[in-house]
Amino acid sequence: MIIKSSSYAVSAVREDQYPKYNLPEIALAGRSNVGKSSLINTLLKRKNLARTSSQPGKTQTLNFYKVNEKFYLVDVPGYGYAKVSQKKRQEFGEMIQDYLETRPNLKGLIILVDSRHEPTKDDIAMYDYAQYLNIPILVVCTKMDKIKKSQTNKVMSGLKKKLNLNYDHVTVLTFSSVTKLHVTELSNWIEKRINE
Repeated sequence: MIIKSSSYAVSAVREDQYPKYNLPEIALAGRSNVGKSSLINTLLKRKNLARTSSQPGKTQTLNFYKVNEKFYLVDVPGYGYAKVSQKKRQEFGEMIQDYLETRPNLKGLIILVDSRHEPTKDDIAMYDYAQYLNIPILVVCTKMDKIKKSQTNKVMSGLKKKLNLNYDHVTVLTFSSVTKLHVTELSNWIEKRINE
């Protein structure tokens, strides 16, 4: 997929604020600070389209980015950030749930996990939930530049220990926004989903 254009479209917290254009959508989920914004910027070859922050828990809305006038990437609030109040976390959960359960345009979900750690309880819950909804899933192990190459197998076995990856509609990729590892494969997965 060649990226010809990309722009921030809209932020939403409920259905009536979602984009009205009937374009396919790919959502990105992951715990706070896992590298969603970096992945979006790397994929779209933009420096600051998605705001990266050293302060986790910054994304508090569903952020829609329009790509090639053909589809939307949807950045959902990061989960598992302790400093966000319980009430706020519940609101995020409901917002994400409403979006994932009711959006007919949703063609796939990219779940980002930090390669330096085994999937968290929240990662497992999101993965199981996506399985339940029968959404095509791409699990992306981020920040691969921060671990030694020899540890790649350890990352994959840690992932398999926590997540049942034996489903037809599940794909796994390792990724780094620094070294651009597997950006093409990520792009190809998205292209396949939006054209189905």
